[in-house]
Amino acid sequence: MAGLALAGGATLTGALITTLMFYLRRQRNKREMQLQSTRRAQCILNADNSGKSAKIFTVKDITKATNNFSKGNLLGAGGFGEVFKGTLDDGSITAIKRAKPGNTRGIDQILNEVRILCQVNHRSLVRLLGCCVELPEPLLVYEYVPNGTLFEHLHKTNSAKWISLGWHSRLRIAHQTAEGLNYLHNAAIPRIYHRDIKSSNILLDDNLDAKVSDFGLSRLAVNEASHITTCAQGTLGYLDPEYYVNFQLTDKSDVYSFGVVLLELLTSKKAIDFNREEEDVNLVVLIKRAMKEGRFMDAVDPMLKNGASRVELESMKAFGSLAVACLDDRRQNRPSMKDVANEIEYIIGIVSDFRNKAAEV
Repeated sequence: MAGLALAGGATLTGALITTLMFYLRRQRNKREMQLQSTRRAQCILNADNSGKSAKIFTVKDITKATNNFSKGNLLGAGGFGEVFKGTLDDGSITAIKRAKPGNTRGIDQILNEVRILCQVNHRSLVRLLGCCVELPEPLLVYEYVPNGTLFEHLHKTNSAKWISLGWHSRLRIAHQTAEGLNYLHNAAIPRIYHRDIKSSNILLDDNLDAKVSDFGLSRLAVNEASHITTCAQGTLGYLDPEYYVNFQLTDKSDVYSFGVVLLELLTSKKAIDFNREEEDVNLVVLIKRAMKEGRFMDAVDPMLKNGASRVELESMKAFGSLAVACLDDRRQNRPSMKDVANEIEYIIGIVSDFRNKAAEV
């Protein structure tokens, strides 16, 4: 009996030691991951072309601003993590993004956003105010854009919270978004490819001014190469088919995605909707077929067409033609974002001139 007791005690002791070693190893790995994330974030912020406008916040700052990440302050959640509304000591309202604990991919995307947003400054791009790197998961602090996303305004029309967007507002939103993307492609140094343009990544402020957000998948074009070879990532319904096939990311990949957004603005239909007929699930397929059959205007949002002038109806046709040009299967046939922005500006000018002349009568 004594031998059995000793054997049992030894087995128990061995199990306890194994458990303790496993716990200590896991804690050490956790600390190493935290240190690695902190070092990476600090390197990004201290780089020569980064961190010029980003502030370092403490955990105390963040927990106070969000009321300890209260669910009442939760603005949204996704695969990467959560976004909370925060109020800083000076009264500024912010949006604070936190990656899911242990989500390495989410942490990488957040650090990528720091790297990208520290290098850009444009009125149509969401502004990064700073970050916190004290926790294993870095936290990003953005300007708060209070009026939801373009997706919500276009597709959640049954909610009283989202106002119906008129044609002129939609043109302005399209133009502002195009200007922001044109800045990324042609003015930012190095050039930036967003890689996830969609209506839910276009935020609207109180004046319905657009701000492009979510740079977690974005890539820097660090040289004069015509493309970046990378695993195809993005969102179903918006993804450039050529990029999906050959893994070559270019500025024209963003142009394709933006073309889908233009169709959403024109039709108020979702990019992918399984409630539609099987052949119409994909909005791009639906519109291209409608154009081929000469019934494109049937797909335009009836709210936009009702009471529209001849000039406004013609502007919708021109807008649709531009969208389809952005969606050409061959990227070399697509316009640049600069050309897209200029064309939308031209359409706005025609509509505005007509309205001004009509008001004078």
